This record gives sequence, C-alpha cells and structure tokens, in this order.
Amino acid sequence: MDKAICESGGEFPPPDGQAQRIVISCSRRCDVPRWHFGWLAASLRAGSASFHGVGGRARRVSLLPAAVHSLVLWSKDFRHFTGSEEVLRLLEPYSLYFHFTITGLGGTQVEPGVPPASEMLSQLEALASRWEPERINWRFDPIVFWREDGRLCSNLDLFSPLADSVAATGVTRCTFSFADWSYRKPAVRAVRRGFDYVDPPLETKLAAAGCLAQIAASSGLDLYSCAAPQWADVPGIRRAACIDGALLGRLHPHGEPALLGKDRGQRAHCGCTPSVDIGSYGRCPHACIYCYANPAL
Repeated sequence: MDKAICESGGEFPPPDGQAQRIVISCSRRCDVPRWHFGWLAASLRAGSASFHGVGGRARRVSLLPAAVHSLVLWSKDFRHFTGSEEVLRLLEPYSLYFHFTITGLGGTQVEPGVPPASEMLSQLEALASRWEPERINWRFDPIVFWREDGRLCSNLDLFSPLADSVAATGVTRCTFSFADWSYRKPAVRAVRRGFDYVDPPLETKLAAAGCLAQIAASSGLDLYSCAAPQWADVPGIRRAACIDGALLGRLHPHGEPALLGKDRGQRAHCGCTPSVDIGSYGRCPHACIYCYANPAL
C-alpha cells in the first residue's frame, strides 16, 4: 500500500497568503498512523503527500506548515507516537488533533489485529501526557452486537470501565456509533468468517445510547454521536463533528480560524467541516470484521 500511496500525481497547491490554511485528515480511509507511519514521516519531511484518493485518482497535497492549519490523526494504535523524540520534533510545527478508537474488542474475532485495550489505554495516557488531553477524542466506535453460543453479545458492557480509564487521562470527549451492516463488505466478511452479527432494532439502540449517556456523564465525559442525528435526541448526547473547524480553531496555538461549513465530500448527516484526507483505501492488517473500507474479505 505504501508504494501505491506514494505514486506522484495531480498537484494540490498550498493556499496563498489570503486563503485559510487546510485541515489535513490522516485518515478516514486507512490507519496511516499505525500501518503507514514511515510514509507519513517521509511526507512530512518532504513537505507534501502523494496518494491515491477516491476512485484511484492520484493527488499531491502540500504538508508545509505554512499550508496546514491542523493535522488530524485517526488510529487504533498510536505506538509510533508515544516514545520517540524524533517524532515529537517532526510533529512540532503542526497543530495536532487525535482520534483514538478503543472499543475494548482488540484481539477478539471482531478486531483480530488490534491491540488489547490495556495496551491502547497506556498509549492514550502517553499521548495525553505529551500533548494536551483536549487534543484527543476517544472513539467508542463502533458498538457491535453478535450472537455466540446462543447468547447476545456486545461491547456495551466494556464502555463503563473504559470510560473511567479514559477520564483518568484527562480526556473528556467521546464519540460513538453503531456498526453498520448495510455495507456489502462487512456483511460478506462476517458470513465468510462465521460471525453471527446482529443489527438490533431502533428501540434497542436508543436504550443503549441512553445508558452510554448516563455512564459518560458519571465519568465526566462529553458524549457525541457520529453521523446519526437520531442519537442526538437522547439527553446527554450531542451531534459530533469529527473534523470540527471551530474546535480546531480554538486549539490552534495562534487562535487561527479553520474553515467552517459542511464538508460536502462526507455523508449527508456528517457534521464535519472541510478537510483534505491524505489516505488511500487498501488492505488493513487490523482486519476488523465490521470495516466497510478494507477490501480484504
């Protein structure tokens, strides 16, 4: 995948002096911080990222600090970011934001290539110590239901202990969603692996969301729902903007505003503001059973 990402292509010039700088998303499409960190580091050193976007179109985006407002990093495993002074120096010119997905299902049939929660919580603590906790969002995403030996199982019961551990690091923001089995890839993958997934009715999900809201409040966490406005009707749950221009502007060291408005490249109910995603779709060794991006079945 690194080879495919790094092929050169069309130019995406940095904004001029009159334009707002861009938010870089890295990445919704694949776990770049875990599996393609070498490519990311080389791109930051070079000042540009060459990659294949949606539809396989080759693109090149400036990563010069003068062109980038914020660098938003998405991962289930930030091991490369927790112990290296070289990494710290590389990231120092950028205003950072981290989306750290911890579902509690790492190492299970649901997320076979993901580390166990204990390891991920240690990474979270290290991230929060090195950068401000306000720059980290915990993603309890997705919530998964399945049947095993005739029993209905889910990771809902894991939310409470995880919430307490996350809150102990100083992180106060949590985003959740439910697994979406309407995509073909995860549904076919589940059948091939013999995974008996369950997509509960709306009433069950609403009740689960209400429980999450109560637990989050008791742990001192602000709870957000991702791309699903129906959950935001539950008391204690707000609508998420995972790329949140207003928040990124407040976190910017010079208070520089980021672009606002809807990102037209995202789903209808997505609350995200504009960004440029520098990831490419490809095989991910996390092998999460619910993933709609990973082409490997």
